[in-house]
Amino acid sequence: MEATFLSQLANELLINSSESLYQTTIVLPNKRAKLFLIEELKKQSNETFLAPQIISIESLIEEIAQLRALENIELLFEFYIVYLELTEQSKQQDFERFSSWAITILQDFNEIDRYLVNQNELFSYLLDIERIKHWTPNINNQSALVENHLEFWKLLPTYYDTFTQHLLLKKVGYQGLLYRKSAENIVSFTKQLENKSYVFAGFNALNNAEETIIKHLLENNKAKVYWDIDAVFLKDEFHDAGLFLRRIKKTWKHFESNPFNWVMNEFSKEKNIEVIGTPKSIGQAKIAGKIIEKIAQENSSLQNTAVVLSEENILIPLLNSLPAEVENLNITMGYPSKNNPAQILIFKLFNLHLNAQKRNQKQSVFYYKEVLEILNNPLVVSSVNANEVVKIIKNSNLTFITEKRLTDLFTRYNLQNNALVSLLFFDWQGSITQILDKLKAILIFIKEHLNNQNEQDKVTKAFVFSIYNIIIKISNYYETYQNIDTLEILFSIYKQVIDQAQVSFEGEPLQGLQIMGILESRVLDFENVIITSLNEGKLPGGKSNNSFIPYDVKLEKGLPTYKERDAIFTYHFYRLLQRAKNIYLLYNTHSEGIDAGEKSRFITQLEIEHLPNHHFKKVFYNAIKPDTIYQPIEIVKTESILNRLKEIATVKGFSPSALTNYLRNPIQFYYQRILGVRENEEVEENVAVNTLGTIIHEVLEKMYQPFEGKNIQIKTVDIENMIQNIEAYTLEKFIEVYKEGEIKKGKNLIAFEVAKRNIYNFLLQEKLNLENGDELFILSLEKEHAAEITHPNLPYPIRIAGKVDRIELRNNTIRIIDYKTGKVEAKKLKIATFEGLTLDLANDKIIQLLCYALMFQKSEWKGNYNVEVGIISFKNMKAGFLPFTFGAPRSKDVETVITPEFLELFTEELVILIQEILNPDVSFKEVI
Repeated sequence: MEATFLSQLANELLINSSESLYQTTIVLPNKRAKLFLIEELKKQSNETFLAPQIISIESLIEEIAQLRALENIELLFEFYIVYLELTEQSKQQDFERFSSWAITILQDFNEIDRYLVNQNELFSYLLDIERIKHWTPNINNQSALVENHLEFWKLLPTYYDTFTQHLLLKKVGYQGLLYRKSAENIVSFTKQLENKSYVFAGFNALNNAEETIIKHLLENNKAKVYWDIDAVFLKDEFHDAGLFLRRIKKTWKHFESNPFNWVMNEFSKEKNIEVIGTPKSIGQAKIAGKIIEKIAQENSSLQNTAVVLSEENILIPLLNSLPAEVENLNITMGYPSKNNPAQILIFKLFNLHLNAQKRNQKQSVFYYKEVLEILNNPLVVSSVNANEVVKIIKNSNLTFITEKRLTDLFTRYNLQNNALVSLLFFDWQGSITQILDKLKAILIFIKEHLNNQNEQDKVTKAFVFSIYNIIIKISNYYETYQNIDTLEILFSIYKQVIDQAQVSFEGEPLQGLQIMGILESRVLDFENVIITSLNEGKLPGGKSNNSFIPYDVKLEKGLPTYKERDAIFTYHFYRLLQRAKNIYLLYNTHSEGIDAGEKSRFITQLEIEHLPNHHFKKVFYNAIKPDTIYQPIEIVKTESILNRLKEIATVKGFSPSALTNYLRNPIQFYYQRILGVRENEEVEENVAVNTLGTIIHEVLEKMYQPFEGKNIQIKTVDIENMIQNIEAYTLEKFIEVYKEGEIKKGKNLIAFEVAKRNIYNFLLQEKLNLENGDELFILSLEKEHAAEITHPNLPYPIRIAGKVDRIELRNNTIRIIDYKTGKVEAKKLKIATFEGLTLDLANDKIIQLLCYALMFQKSEWKGNYNVEVGIISFKNMKAGFLPFTFGAPRSKDVETVITPEFLELFTEELVILIQEILNPDVSFKEVI
C-alpha cells in the first residue's frame, strides 16, 4: 500500500525532530491510532530513540484543566445532590424521574461549555422563549403546570452555576466543563511548557475550546498541526467533507503565513468502487464474508483490509460469516451490552422480581411466563435441569405462582438447594447490597460452569464478564451515593449503564482483518475497505436532536446541529475512501421493518461525482426464489408404518375423529396416530375453546349420570334440580380441568360465565321439551362404542371405535347425540347421495355421526326403536336437536331415521377411505 497518513506523519516527525522527539507530545483524535503510529516510527527508523508521548485529545484536555472526567452515571448522581439542595422538599422528584430529564440537561451543559457559549445569555434567551410560548394577558392566572414549567427554566442558570462549583470543588467535571477550564487555563499552561511541544494530527471538526487551545499553542510556537484533507474536498465549496477545514484555513491567522499541511491528492486516484444492495443485515454480513474470502485468496493476506460497520448489531452475524482464511482478527468496536446474553438474563430477572413484588407486598407472586423465561435461558439450562418443574407449571395452568408454591416445586425435585435456583428466585426483597451481591454471585456461578475449551463458551464468558464489571461499577456507585434505595431505582440505573456500556473483544491490533466502527477508523488507512449498512439513518445518522435547546437558538449561539454532525461523518466516510484502492459499499434494499431505509446519500453523492479514475460497479443480490416456496411433506409408507396401521386398525381402532383428521391433513394423521406426537403442552393463560368444551361436556355428564342406563324417566323437576347445581358443578369441573389456572377474573371469568350460560340454555331447552310432553330416558353418557368392518376390499377386519357424548331414548326414538360448542347448521348435516361422501372434508360431521350409528348397530341396545343421529349445537340452541338427513336438495321429503340400507351405503364409502389409508402405494401427503 502507498504511504498512509500515519506513515507520512512518522516520516515528518523523524526528519524534523528525531533528536527531541521525546519532548514532543503527539495528540491524536483517538487512543487506538497510537499503536499504529508507534509501529510506523519503528518501521522508518534504524536507530534507537526515545519515543514521543502519544495521547488522545481527551487526555490533553484533562491535563490542561487539571480535572478528572466523570462517567455519565456518576455525573447524574452528583447532579442529583445539587438538585436536592436547590429544590423544595415538597417538589423533589425521585432519582428515576429526575434522571429522565437530567440526562438531556447534562448533554446541553456539555455542548454549552465545549463551544464556550455565554451560559447566562443562553439561559435568559431560553426563558424568554418559554415565556412567549405561554404568554397570557392575565399573567396572574397562569395554571400551576405553566408556573412549574417556567420555574424549571428560571432555575437552569442556578442549576448550572451550583453544579459547576460543586464539581470543581471535587476536582472533577463533565467533558464540556473540562474543555471550558482548559480554554481558560491554556495561557498559564503554555508558560510552563519550556522545551515541550505538541503535534496535533488528523483532526477535522474542532469545537471552540479546542480551537482556542490549538490556536494559542500555534501562536506561541508550541505546536504543529497536520491535517488530513484531500484537495477535491477542500476546493469544492459545497462538499461537506471539507466544511470545517475550509473554514479553519480561511479564518485562522496562523495559516496566513504558514502552510496548511497536509492537502493530499489521493481521492482522485484510481479506485474500484462496488456498490452492493441486498436485503437485511444478515445478507450484508454474508456478502461481506464472501468479499473477505475473495480478498484473502487474491492477496494471501488481509493486512490492509478493514470492515467498517455502520451499525453494531451486524457484528455477530459478520463474525459467523467470516471465511476460514481469516487467521488473525481485531475488533476495535464495542458490541452493545444490551444485546449481551448475560445482560438479557439479568434484565429478565429484574422484571421478574419487580413485577412479583408489585403484585403482592407480603410475598412475591411470579408470572409464569417470566419464570419460564428464566428457567429456559441457555445460561441457566446448562446448570439447572428444571424440566419437571416446567412441566408441572404447564400442566397445572399455573398462571401466577407464589414464592411458597415455587419453593415447594423446587423442593419436590431437589432443586431448592441448587445454588443458582436460590440466587435467581428467592430473597429478593432484601437490601440493595444483598441484591447486588446476588447478581454478582449469579454471574460468577454461570462463568465457572462454562467450558473453557469450547469456543462458543469462551465468547459467552466474555459477555458474562462484561456484565459482571457493570454490576461492580453499580456497586461502587451505591457505596459512594445513597440515592439507590429501591429495586426500581436500581433497575433504572442498571438500564442507563447498560445503554452506554459495550463488550470489548481481544484481538491482534496490528495483524489481519480489522473490524471497526466509523469513528475508530480515524487517521487509519486501508487498501481494501468494506462498509456495511450504508443507509439513511445509519450513515449519516439522521436528524435526531435530544436537547432542550431549539434548533434556531443553536444556530444563533454557534452550537452544533445535526447538519454539523452530518458533515463530521461525511468527512470520516470520504477520508476512509481517500487512500483505499478497493471499496465495497453495502446497503440494505429492504424497504420495510425497523432496520429498513433508503440507501445513504453518500452513495448517491459518489455516483454523481464519479471522478474519471473511479471505476463504478452496482450489484444487487436477492435471495434465490425457488419454483415452489414450500414443498409439502410426503411420507412413504414403509413396512413399519404399515405394521403400525394394522395394529391401530385391529386393536385400538380408528376413531371417527381420526378418520376426519386424515381427510383434513394426512400428514397430521401420520404425526398424531402413527408417531403418537402430541402438541406441546402450554399454560392456558386464558381458557382455550377445547378446554371450555371439555368442561361443558363433563358438567352435563355429571348432571345426567344418576339417570344413565336405569330406565328412569327424567322429569321437569329433575331438570330444575340440575339448574340449581349449574354454579357448583361448573366451578368444580373448571377447577378439575383447568387445574390451578386463575378463573376469578379477566377473560377466564367471562369463559366461566359463558360455560354456565351454555349449560343453562341447554337445560332450559330440555325443560321446555319435557313440558311439551317429551319422554326422556338416558341410555349412555360418554361411553366407548365399537364396530368391526369386514369387507372383501379390506386386507383384514377393521375396528371403528370412539366415545359417544350421549345416547337417549326420546319418544320411542333412540337419539345418538354429539355435543358441539361451536355453531352447526342443519344444512351441514344433509346429503342427497352417499357417493363420494368420505372423500370430501365438508362432510366431516356427517362421517362422524354415521360412524356412531354404525357402532351403535353392533351395540347391546336392540329393539324396535327408530334410530337418529345428530348434533346439539350450543351456539345454535334454538334449533334444538339437528339430525342427519337424507334427501334431495331443497326437498322437504327427507329421511332422518338410520336404516340398514343407509349403513350399508355408508360402509361402502367408509371402506374406500380406509383402503386409501392402508394402501402401501399411497403416501401421507401434507395438505397446505
